[in-house]
Amino acid sequence: MTWYGAAGPAPPRKSGTTAGKTGKTGNPNSNGRVPDELALVLAQAAVNAIESAGGYAGGIYLRSRTPGLLRMAVLAGLPGPLFRPWWRMHVNRPFPVAEAHRSGQAVHLADAEEAMRRFPQLMAGLPFPFGSLYVPVAEGAEKFGVLVVLRAATPGVPVDHTDRRRLHHAADRLAAALAEMSADGAGVEWDGEPVCVQLPSVTTPPVRIGRFDWDLDGGAVSADDEMCAILGTSPAAFPGTIDALSARLAPEDAYGLWTVARQAVKSGGCAARRMRLRGPDGRTHLLEISARAQPPGDGPGGHLTAFVLDFGTGPIVAEATDRLPRPILSLDRLGRITYMNHSAETLLGQARSHLVGKVLWEALPWFWHPAYEEHFRAALLSHEAVHFTARRPQGREEWLAVSLYPGHDGLTATLADAEEVAYAPASVTKPGAGLGSPADRASALYRPVALAIALTEAVTARQVSAVVTDELLPAFGGRQLAIYLLNERHLYLAWETGFPQGFLDRFDGVALDARLPGVETLTSGRPLFFESMEHLAAAYPGIPMDAHVGARAFLPLIASGRPVGSCILGFDQPRGFSPEERTVLTALAGLIAQALQRAQRYDTEAALARGLQNALLPHRLPVVENVDTVARYLPGTQGMDVGGDWYDVVDTGRGMALVVGDVQGHGVAAAATMGQLRSAVRAFALAGQDPQEVMRDTNRLLIDIDPGQFASCCYIVLDPASGSAHGVRAGHPQPLLRHPDGRTEVLDLDGGVVLGVDHEASYPVTELWLSPGAVLALFTDGLVEQPGIDIDQGIERLRATLADTGSSSLAETADRLIREARQAADRPDDIALLLAARWAEPTRQVP
Repeated sequence: MTWYGAAGPAPPRKSGTTAGKTGKTGNPNSNGRVPDELALVLAQAAVNAIESAGGYAGGIYLRSRTPGLLRMAVLAGLPGPLFRPWWRMHVNRPFPVAEAHRSGQAVHLADAEEAMRRFPQLMAGLPFPFGSLYVPVAEGAEKFGVLVVLRAATPGVPVDHTDRRRLHHAADRLAAALAEMSADGAGVEWDGEPVCVQLPSVTTPPVRIGRFDWDLDGGAVSADDEMCAILGTSPAAFPGTIDALSARLAPEDAYGLWTVARQAVKSGGCAARRMRLRGPDGRTHLLEISARAQPPGDGPGGHLTAFVLDFGTGPIVAEATDRLPRPILSLDRLGRITYMNHSAETLLGQARSHLVGKVLWEALPWFWHPAYEEHFRAALLSHEAVHFTARRPQGREEWLAVSLYPGHDGLTATLADAEEVAYAPASVTKPGAGLGSPADRASALYRPVALAIALTEAVTARQVSAVVTDELLPAFGGRQLAIYLLNERHLYLAWETGFPQGFLDRFDGVALDARLPGVETLTSGRPLFFESMEHLAAAYPGIPMDAHVGARAFLPLIASGRPVGSCILGFDQPRGFSPEERTVLTALAGLIAQALQRAQRYDTEAALARGLQNALLPHRLPVVENVDTVARYLPGTQGMDVGGDWYDVVDTGRGMALVVGDVQGHGVAAAATMGQLRSAVRAFALAGQDPQEVMRDTNRLLIDIDPGQFASCCYIVLDPASGSAHGVRAGHPQPLLRHPDGRTEVLDLDGGVVLGVDHEASYPVTELWLSPGAVLALFTDGLVEQPGIDIDQGIERLRATLADTGSSSLAETADRLIREARQAADRPDDIALLLAARWAEPTRQVP
């Protein structure tokens, strides 16, 4: 919760963002559309930042229409599908992108060691040696997103001041551009997939076109500037003879030059020939000369105009690789196939004309497997060679040894039959025999590490199950998951994914004496592995089977010697389980069991807290002449779910007391303190105390009964007949008042410090008046506070919504005010809302 000082919050500020509007935020290049302005601005900014900081990849996270959620808008230098798990980033997550956005401060990570120390979850997901820089993109108080640059790691060497300054300037320029777009009414939010951008190449030489004119009679040659550049000389130093040009050619090609000239003169048309020319650095470049004869001059020879195309070394390299027996592919950094040699065509059974230009995982879908994704990420991020085996689905099981050799502009991949690689480690020649190099081991084991870290943050059993689904299944190539929890010597299905609908229902609630693998793995404490469904059926005759034919793993969930339940992993295809995999899965089952046991204790405490809170909150509000009241309460969806927010309406006999308060913290303790404070406020109000006395005595009571606990409160006593009201605040958000004409304002009630801090604190009273038809709104900060967004913006949004309710009933108004909060999946705080409407006549509305 956010505490407000005695002065209260600052007046609401108007944001430059146009609420509810966004640009075209899908991938604007996916279907030939012209990219929109926002995508172009972001893409250019990302490329410029990456180049200025010496990076090889990067991108931009931009705010979305979902509060507290950043989305990757641009990804440059990396294939988007490979990094899908990082497309979304909540601002409360322990990642550098979230911290940079949340704090407004840049984060610079020079190497993996520094990243592991500060952000272990980042390195658990991407355990590769790379450096990364994160700079917030903000204009004043308006936060747009985060600029990210990835580059080679510099162990022990911090990011230098020059690079920091360049990135800050790039972020400032981008923020200014986005602020200008926002001021013009364009939506500066992103809710689609990221736009993937290819970085400019730094290694591929450009194709150059030169021109020279040759007098065949006298041998004089004149060349343009580009031709001189190809020859490595300046126009002034060009000797101007055919002999000088021929000296740069191989002897056999010099004769070919004359042959081209004679063919052109003889035919009167165009003749072409491919030749090799020594460049100024000694390297051989491939030239294609296209010559055309001109009408002859005074002599019999004629005149020749030639155009020279310098392809650099590309075609020469292609010719060389076509002669190799090893299949070779070249990919750019977005995963597109840019070249493949003849051996690759033969091995893959597809022509290069069909594959070149396509994304590898789309052209060869069997490469799109979670186990292979890690290796491609490792190569793209670490710039170190990566070796692994891949299974190609053919008529027979076929394994290929794949080696990836990364560079600034892409990857070179070599393929070979795994059985023919004599020099490779055992894990390459014999799939499943073990883990190979240290890099391979890190890549294979990082998912379990990520699972272990993520489990520490999971609170409920559903959250634990979701973490297992997101982390454990991809690590081992699984497609199905089921988790059963033990209760009263029966196993009950708590979570499932991937199984046919209704298939597992027959196993729900089975007793511990049933002969089923999911039961026996728990009662015996031993994991059970079946490499195929045939093996499972042989071990358990008559067991119901689904349509899948793959393998199964049954893991006991035991924590501190106590049975918790069992976990079932399903695979689409038959497979073996190496000793390493069995060991890791068994260890992870223990971690899952501990997390589920902790979640069960949480569920018990949460149920107790919820029951306590439900008992303490008023079930009905009193009916008072000339005033209608409606209340709403929503528990948070993070942490302990229930907390210390409360509301109350007290008919004191001298007026109606409207109360909203918020106790710090969540759980049973917060709910219990809330109950004590609500009872105290009610008792003081019924005793006839003035508002300032009610707040003063409640403050002293809290200090006496629970030192160190804090609470905020807003207390208003309303005379229903006259509309006169008197209010006090203790560090609580200002209430809202909607006048009969629709004008809605944030009230300015004098306030004191929060309850529980100062035994001698005083709480001044502010007088206000509600005319017939006016609506008063009291609320806790959970309704207006969102991570990463200034709370004044939340108050302004609530004010605008209340102003727009028109002639809606009080119940409809309350539902509309909390509608957005009710739909939010992640709600870190409780919400209490109390509305009071004064009527000229004693009309009633049903809440």
